Amino acid sequence: MQTDIEDFIIHLATERGLSDHYQLSTRISLETFRAWLQQTHGIARSAEATREHFTGFLEHRKRAGMAAASIKLNVVALKIFFRWLRGLNRIPLDPAELLSLPRLERYLPETLNEQQVETLLETVLEGEPLGLRNRAIFETLYACGLRVSELCGARLEHLNLDVRILRVTGKGDKTRVVPVGKKAAAALHAYLEGERPELVRKHTKSHVFLSIRGRALTPDRIWQLTKEAAARAGLSSGVYPHLLRHSFATHLLGNGADLRVIQELLGHADIATTQIYTHVDGQRLKSVHYKFHPRAR
Repeated sequence: MQTDIEDFIIHLATERGLSDHYQLSTRISLETFRAWLQQTHGIARSAEATREHFTGFLEHRKRAGMAAASIKLNVVALKIFFRWLRGLNRIPLDPAELLSLPRLERYLPETLNEQQVETLLETVLEGEPLGLRNRAIFETLYACGLRVSELCGARLEHLNLDVRILRVTGKGDKTRVVPVGKKAAAALHAYLEGERPELVRKHTKSHVFLSIRGRALTPDRIWQLTKEAAARAGLSSGVYPHLLRHSFATHLLGNGADLRVIQELLGHADIATTQIYTHVDGQRLKSVHYKFHPRAR
């Protein structure tokens, strides 16, 4: 099975072009199953695995305290691996074909309201050290609905402020073009003209957002900056960068944007992922109705 796993990871990388993160996650799931199968049943060949083995493995993972979402990743990895093996005739049957995915609880994403976003953005002042950069970061996160990794990976050659667009690389190395709002474009222009040149060093690459050492900012640093800005704004300690992405989608939907358009802007492969925001907006409408309608209580 170890050889099969190695071949499968190469297939994911070279033929399907999936990200390093996806390859690593899949490898961990498959090698954990392989080790459990060897240790528990003395089986080392993929062809000897049965559905009962899968069930026992998943029950073992559940007893160990693994969350349903992580167990689902294990199931998906097993299903695609054994489907691939069957397609190559390395095994006579696909024992994972009827393996079902665990049901997950759906948690509504937290959001900031429009006034809270405004308060957060206005807290970042131009007179502060790297204030232009930090203001541009938050304006861009909210205006474009970016993941933090997409913001950190944004490059100058992919940014066009004349037509206000930015091309970013998201999950699975998929690229998309997002519009940049007028205020975000202004903040970016001010940073690129006023502060970024001072951050450039010999080793600096073309990343838009740089650290004081001239390197691309990391997600951890963006997280720290968000916490600092939220504290100054008097907002909850639960504010984090991805909250601006959730707020971006919820505010678009609340102001009448089409769900398919929001899907494209967020870079969701499946519309079902975007539909969670319809529930968020529905909850908001219910709370407003309950608070202000005289016969709602």
